[in-house]
Amino acid sequence: MSRGWRIAWRVLLGLGVLLLALAGWVAWQAHRRPSLAPYAAQQLPALPASAVAQVPVRMMFLGVATVLLDDGRTPILIDGFFTRPPLRRVVFGRIAPDPALIRQSLARAGITRLAAVITVHSHYDHAMDTPEVARQTGALVVGSASTANIARGWGLAEDRIRTVADGDELQFGDWRLTVIGSRHAPTAVTGGTIDAPLKPPVRAPQYAEGGSLSLLLRHGDHALLVQGSAGFVPGKLAGRRAEVVLLGIGALGQQSDAYLADYWRELVSGTGARRVVPIHWDDFTLPLAEPLQAAPALIDDVDHSMRWLLARGQADRVDVRLAPAWGWVDPFAGL
Repeated sequence: MSRGWRIAWRVLLGLGVLLLALAGWVAWQAHRRPSLAPYAAQQLPALPASAVAQVPVRMMFLGVATVLLDDGRTPILIDGFFTRPPLRRVVFGRIAPDPALIRQSLARAGITRLAAVITVHSHYDHAMDTPEVARQTGALVVGSASTANIARGWGLAEDRIRTVADGDELQFGDWRLTVIGSRHAPTAVTGGTIDAPLKPPVRAPQYAEGGSLSLLLRHGDHALLVQGSAGFVPGKLAGRRAEVVLLGIGALGQQSDAYLADYWRELVSGTGARRVVPIHWDDFTLPLAEPLQAAPALIDDVDHSMRWLLARGQADRVDVRLAPAWGWVDPFAGL
């Protein structure tokens, strides 16, 4: 073997070792995730079954930004994502709603009917299951023009779809919804629209963001703000008030502390919130049949986000609480 070939062989061998090391690091980061045990004391208490009907406005967290809200008369659902395809399918395959799994999840949550499924943006982990949830519950799909095209692609009738934009107001029973234009967290998948009916199975990136929405829900004297993604438009919520903010923290741990401070100022201090409930912190490539786990270190730093929020909440006297999965809670209790 000539000297040139020996050098080339060593270079190739070195590159192979580096690639193996990189693959090992990615695999390790993909499975390394923080424990939720340190935050057990921050969990809102689940309501006993005997007390649920006594609470005028209750909430059930179902992973990512899927949240069930009910007043005993008019149940509404934010997002409604239950299929949660595994990572290998998201990365290498095509994804689609799983009607049987959605049916099982709705039954587990006790959902038989819904007035509306309201979607905060059109990424698959928010909007993919929305039209099938609506089909099974009789709900109206409410969301952006991109969400409307997801519903059309699934074959949902046009009279079951309501496209909304910044400033729109809707009423569902005693729920009053104000739609406020927002932004997605700054990530590699931020942006894009779905401009024609989307017919799954499709590649995950085909579920483009389609613009993000903040949802202000008022019921009687109570007001709750749903922020499904950790982005914001400076000043957009000026003059809006909410006692409770369901605060999306997906990808928040990748941002600077200055960004976190701005996010808190816009969503929490600016709305006068007295309680923050972090959402969109779990690994949505794992099935809902298993206990929720924090997003892996490969894509987020949930520990950093939670520590920052708890410290800021303590300084500002804002109650920061996690909601248990599958259990009814009173989001306004003690405020």
